Amino acid sequence: MPSTERTFTHINPDTNSPAMVDVSDKQVTKRVAKARSVVVLGEEIMQYLTGNDIQTKKGPVFQTAIIAGTMAAKKTSDLIPLCHPLALENCKVEITVNEHQEVVIDCTAVITSKTGVEMEALIGASVAALTIYDMCKAFSHHIVIKETRLVEKTGGKSDFSAR
Repeated sequence: MPSTERTFTHINPDTNSPAMVDVSDKQVTKRVAKARSVVVLGEEIMQYLTGNDIQTKKGPVFQTAIIAGTMAAKKTSDLIPLCHPLALENCKVEITVNEHQEVVIDCTAVITSKTGVEMEALIGASVAALTIYDMCKAFSHHIVIKETRLVEKTGGKSDFSAR
C-alpha cells in the first residue's frame, strides 16, 4: 500500500469503519463549488435543437434538466451516505451547447457553512445530465455522458481550479 500523509476523510482511524467527517471545529466560511457534466447527444438528437432547448413529448429537455439538477443538489445527503445535510443558499444550473455540439451542464452551489458543497454541485450536474438522457432516449440510445468533474471550489481550507 502506498505511504502517504493524507488519509481518507470518511474512515474512522480507530475502527477503520465508515464515518461522517466531524466538522464541529471547522470555521464557517462562504463556500462555492462548480461542477460540470458533458453530454454527447449526437446529430440525430441535436437536429431537434431549436433556440436554446430541445422539445420532446415529455417537455423542454434543458429546462426540465435544470429543475432536476437543482432538486437533486438539495437532496445530496439523501443520496450520498456520509454527506452532511446542507441548506444550500444558492444553486444554479446552466446548460449550453459548445463548439463540438456537446451539451455542457454547469452546476454552481453556494453555502456559508463549515463544510463544502462539492458533492452538491457534482450531484446537480450529474442528475441534470441523466435527465437529458432520460428525455432524449426515445430518439437514440447512443447518448454518452462523457464526463462529470469538479471545475472549481473556493472557501474552506483550500481552493481548487481545474482550469
